[in-house]
Amino acid sequence: MIHGPSLGIGAGITSVVIIISFLIFNSINNEPELFFEPTSNTPDIISPNVISSTIIANGSPIRGDINAPITLIEFGDYQCHFCNVHFHNTEHLLLENYINNGKVKMIFKDFTIIGPDSINAAHGAHCANDQGKFWEYHDILYNNWTGENNGWASSINLLKFAQEIKLNIDEWSDCMIEAKHSQIITESSKNARELGITGTPAFFVIGPDNKITKLIGAQPFEEFKRIFDSEYDKLS
Repeated sequence: MIHGPSLGIGAGITSVVIIISFLIFNSINNEPELFFEPTSNTPDIISPNVISSTIIANGSPIRGDINAPITLIEFGDYQCHFCNVHFHNTEHLLLENYINNGKVKMIFKDFTIIGPDSINAAHGAHCANDQGKFWEYHDILYNNWTGENNGWASSINLLKFAQEIKLNIDEWSDCMIEAKHSQIITESSKNARELGITGTPAFFVIGPDNKITKLIGAQPFEEFKRIFDSEYDKLS
C-alpha cells in the first residue's frame, strides 16, 4: 500500500511507482501491436450459433437496466479515433433514447490494438470498476482523448483521471501496479479476434430472440435506431 503524508506527496509517489510498473508490464507483454482503421458497413446478421458468452463475457458492468430486452456490446480501444467519434457523436443519443429508459443495456469490451497506453487505459477502467466507477472512468478517458499514441493516456494522466472521479487512490494504484485485470483485457481482445473483428469500434446487437446484428465503425445514431426499433417490433 502507498501511504503518503498528504494527497500531493502520495500521488507523486504513486505516479512514479505506476510509471515503473507500467514499463515493466509493457516490456513483458509480447503481443505485437496491431493497427487497424475501422470501416463503416451496413449491418449483417451473424450465425445464431455464435456463442453469446464469446460476445458478452470479459466485458464491463452493464450500463442501463439489466432486464432490458436488447443488448448492445461495443468492442473499443480508448485510444481509437473512431471510438472517440462514436462516444462524442452517438453514445449520448443512445443513452438518452434507449439505455437510460430501460430499452437497451450496454456492455463495453476491450480490443486493445493501438499500443501500450490502450492496455493501461483499459486497466484504469477495470481498476475503477473495483470501486463501482467503471463508466465514470470510461467517460473521462474519452473526454480527455487527444489522439493515438501521443501520451494523453500516460500513467500520470491515468492517475489524474482517477483522482478527478474521486477514487481511493491507494486501492486503484495497487490494482494498476499488480495489473490485476490483465486476464479480462487479454480475453476480451481474444474474443474480438474470434469474432472476426479487425478494427474498432465494432458493435453487436443481441435482440430479444437472440439474433445478433453486427455493426462495424462509428455508425450514425440513425443506424442504431433502425436496428433497435426493428428489434422492438418483434415484441409487439
